[in-house]
Amino acid sequence: LELTERAQANALKLLAYAAGATTDKEVSAPFSPRHYDHRFVHSLWGKTPFNLWQQSFLATQDWWFHATQNMRGLRKQDADRMQFQVRQGLDLLSPSNFPWLNPEIIDQSVKTGGKNLIEGASVFADDMIQTLTQAHKPAPEGYRIGTDLARTKGSVVFRNALFELIQYTPQTETVHPEPVLFVPAWIMKYYILDLSAQNSMVNYLVSQGFTVFMISWCNPKADQAELSLEDYRKSGILAALNAIETIVPGEKIHANGYCLGGTLLAITAATMARDCDERLASITLMAAQVDFAEAGELLLFVDESQVAFVEDMMWEQGYLDRPQMARTFASIRAEDLIYTRAVNRYYLNKPDLPTDIGVWNGDTTRMPARMHSEYLRGLFLENRLTAGRFAVEGRVIALKDIAAPLFVIATEADHIAPWRSVYKTALFTDCDLTFVLTKGGHNGGIISEPGHANRHYRIANRRVGAHYKGPDPWLADADPTDGSWWPDYAKWLAAQSGSRITPPRTGAPQAGLPPLCDAPGTYVHQM
Repeated sequence: LELTERAQANALKLLAYAAGATTDKEVSAPFSPRHYDHRFVHSLWGKTPFNLWQQSFLATQDWWFHATQNMRGLRKQDADRMQFQVRQGLDLLSPSNFPWLNPEIIDQSVKTGGKNLIEGASVFADDMIQTLTQAHKPAPEGYRIGTDLARTKGSVVFRNALFELIQYTPQTETVHPEPVLFVPAWIMKYYILDLSAQNSMVNYLVSQGFTVFMISWCNPKADQAELSLEDYRKSGILAALNAIETIVPGEKIHANGYCLGGTLLAITAATMARDCDERLASITLMAAQVDFAEAGELLLFVDESQVAFVEDMMWEQGYLDRPQMARTFASIRAEDLIYTRAVNRYYLNKPDLPTDIGVWNGDTTRMPARMHSEYLRGLFLENRLTAGRFAVEGRVIALKDIAAPLFVIATEADHIAPWRSVYKTALFTDCDLTFVLTKGGHNGGIISEPGHANRHYRIANRRVGAHYKGPDPWLADADPTDGSWWPDYAKWLAAQSGSRITPPRTGAPQAGLPPLCDAPGTYVHQM
């Protein structure tokens, strides 16, 4: 009955709007696209009859949104999954996707005599061949790795089968004694943290007087299918810490983990705390989750049936391949990442303008079968880490054992690691914790360099022993500050560090760690 009433109400709103629109009266549109929906921004969508098609679609979308809302007695994940599937169907049938219903396509076709459709068909054919062959496209001019991107000077000082360790060349006469280790996610190449010169987080910290090290993961192949989470912890993070300890002896290390790298860093830090290993001066988690009960729309793809399907697929090929992951992320924002992009490329003949973050986003890596299965089951599906059931070397670890200060960053529009989920780090730890909520998405909010226009962030500290404050009260109490969060982070790191000293040498040749090659190394080029 409620849905029938809503259908009637929506129909009456449409009739009233149509009556006003067809008589050229000034009437307000009863339905509006969501803030992230850019399909109807062209001015011609406000003209008859296109406005009627647009409003009819949005009214239908509104009804289906309410029809698939969660209700008493229904499992929330089932409701969310149904809403997701309905949204996929509606996005496919949007009038913006059809040349004879989209006024922008009609206008462009009239202006060019249909040339946009002919050239768009050629682009579609090229994209289809690219999709079928999965041939690697070279980076566009001006976006070459090592020349334009990942260009901060440094050297590879350690290499094993899993990663290369880069040590960056100092840019100041003195540095803070404690080095910084970045642990990026292994789902993407590390240079998201070292993009162009103006928005490289690595370059920024080096310029602020920090000795920075970076893990550059390998791109695993079928013969590395048995790599496990434990391998990434021991042969990855711990091996990097051991190498840094050799190069900069006697100093604690600031560890910074991004996305999946942050989750693994949290596991490593809790294990080190359990084992009385006190080498970490501080821990930074950027858009990283330790609890997965509220992990956003990615949970739609994680249940026993789907994980079993992914495991079977990975068993055959030895890894989860790049296109399979890319399609998952794209489907979460299909209206923008799939359909709007397709309309622009194939109907309007608007090519994708290259950007540094866009080039990086297309440079994905594979995920080894065993590690990805352990990650999906142990963390996403069973949420063992915060449930007290995640064991390392046969013994359960606890995040509350971590005593080193934490700096946790979340982003407002993150659909991969929703900020309230990231905030739950405060619920499961007792140490000094500084939490930052910054404007932007999963990547754009992290790569938020000083001078970036229209940026703001919120920051607050929780002292050791303070009572827990939920995310919404925290948000209400934390006033926004204009600008980038990077300077506050650099100040925080400096406060956890000792007096500045002469920069350390690159590598440690006398201890078997000579510089092997210049940054960005060799693993970043693996296809």
